[in-house]
Amino acid sequence: MRVRYVFTGRIRLLTEAMEGAYCLSLRQNHTMKVLDAKLACLLVLGSGLLASCATAPRTQLLPVAESKECVVLLHGLNRSWRAMRPMAAALQRAGFTTANVDYPSQAGPVEKIAPLAVGTGLKECRATGAKRIHFVTHSIGGILLRYENERAAIPDLGRVVMLGPPNQGSELVDLTQGWPGIATISGAAGLQLGTDKNSVPSSLGPVDFELGVIAGTGTINVLASAMLPNPDDGKVSVAATRVEGMDDFLVVKNSHRYITRGDIVLRNTESFLKTGRFIDADRTLVAGCAGSGAPDQSKLACF
Repeated sequence: MRVRYVFTGRIRLLTEAMEGAYCLSLRQNHTMKVLDAKLACLLVLGSGLLASCATAPRTQLLPVAESKECVVLLHGLNRSWRAMRPMAAALQRAGFTTANVDYPSQAGPVEKIAPLAVGTGLKECRATGAKRIHFVTHSIGGILLRYENERAAIPDLGRVVMLGPPNQGSELVDLTQGWPGIATISGAAGLQLGTDKNSVPSSLGPVDFELGVIAGTGTINVLASAMLPNPDDGKVSVAATRVEGMDDFLVVKNSHRYITRGDIVLRNTESFLKTGRFIDADRTLVAGCAGSGAPDQSKLACF
């Protein structure tokens, strides 16, 4: 197997020590009366997420000989290509060429980073000779794809799996956007993911491509979950992941951070990319497990 890395720009490594110094500076510059509760939430919300690892796009390309199908992987806000490596490896074993894009999620608003992230992945896949290009996205990655496809339809777009996407926005953004330090943690694009009528998710229409959505109900962030409608994954409610036009829908027990890995998620992502459906044998149907309003209750799967 040949692995090609396309790296441009500098990499900034974020350490726990830097996170601690940042939080300490907040304590020194704001009164404890204001920050007692809010700082505690910020420590959880921003753990490992204070800055994007990439300052310019880079791609880990895993080619598969004679494959005419390529999968672009887009990580979530302030994550990196490393978060999508287990998914990329699983899809490569399944016969797909993969382009795991590391893009600077804090480089600007969605309008700026969407063409950057999506365009980089498309360019890499097309360079391999792929005739059909699928996407697997995490969190904001799904919004970037939806935005870019509406701006300029992708002619060779295949199937899409979105993991924990804030398709209807996140109430967490609404409630925390005025907190000290949130602009630093979320960046311009993150602050556009609220539920109000002016948010980017609210401005997007129904999807016009084959889409499977996987939502999570686990959490490692009880403070954030307390601010979200249940069930949720610690960042996005299950209800907010849905979008008009989707073809299949699963609910798993993963948290938002770890929904990009795990056997159930990996094999069902592969299944949808190959067949347009999640795995029937994996389904455990629970009436109303993901709430009301699903396009087809027979397509709800809860694990």
